[in-house]
Amino acid sequence: MKIDTMVRHLREGARSVVRGGWMSFASVSAICISLFILGLFLLLALNINFLATQIENQVEIRVYMEVDANQQQIAAVKDELTAMADVSKVTFVSKEEGLVILREKLGEDSKELLEGFEGAENPLNDSFTVEVRDPRSVEQTALQIEAINSGKNPAPIYKVSYGKDTVKKLFQITTTVRNVGLVFVALLALTAMFLISNTIKMTIVARRREIGIMKLVGATNGFIRWPFFIEGALLGLIGSLLPTIVLLFGYWQFVDYSKMELGLMLIQLLPLGEVVAKVGGLLLGIGLAIGLIGSGFSLRKFMKV
Repeated sequence: MKIDTMVRHLREGARSVVRGGWMSFASVSAICISLFILGLFLLLALNINFLATQIENQVEIRVYMEVDANQQQIAAVKDELTAMADVSKVTFVSKEEGLVILREKLGEDSKELLEGFEGAENPLNDSFTVEVRDPRSVEQTALQIEAINSGKNPAPIYKVSYGKDTVKKLFQITTTVRNVGLVFVALLALTAMFLISNTIKMTIVARRREIGIMKLVGATNGFIRWPFFIEGALLGLIGSLLPTIVLLFGYWQFVDYSKMELGLMLIQLLPLGEVVAKVGGLLLGIGLAIGLIGSGFSLRKFMKV
């Protein structure tokens, strides 16, 4: 396509948006409202997924050594834990450190309860805190750790703990939340596309006589289509740009004002940079696609004269 022809199509498409008046306004308004609602639920779904991932990543395995395990056995177990493919980090917690942590958790009550448990009287076990690369592999990794005792006499590991039932319920809940959020956003996106596409079709229908006249005077299908494609694309972009700006600004303000309150509740929201890339890119892409698709389907009906 020649540059002059393309410039002409761009100019005609832009003029059509202006000439459309209330019809263009109706199209842009429908896109704004639909994509604003979609964007809200998309922000919610993304943050729920982000929060679920944070919770999953906090799942860890505690490996308790036998009380009489010597330093050689402890070092050997640590080497085996570190060598496991699914293990990302191994932290040794001595019985002395464990006693300090226990005192901190119990607070003032620990003074009497834990009095006299220092040194040789310490009843706690040396232990390892094991973090895994994929939280969903925690059960399999725990079984591999338990297998370290096989063939060893005496067995160096007393117990492997990771809250089996709690972890299973946690993964079930996070999976359900993710699936429900994904289905809801998908249905809302389809609904938005249907409403917006029909609105743009109304714009094309209102100009069916113009299309018929252009066909009768010998204009090619491509020559007729391009200005309408550009008009649809412009309507889609304008309609998606406004809710995108409002949502991103509102999210930035919400994160800024609620940072302290959410921090106290140990809740961390999705960073603004990721929201801009995911939500902004998706809404603008949907708006552009809907404008083009709506124009394309609507024009097919009026290309035959």
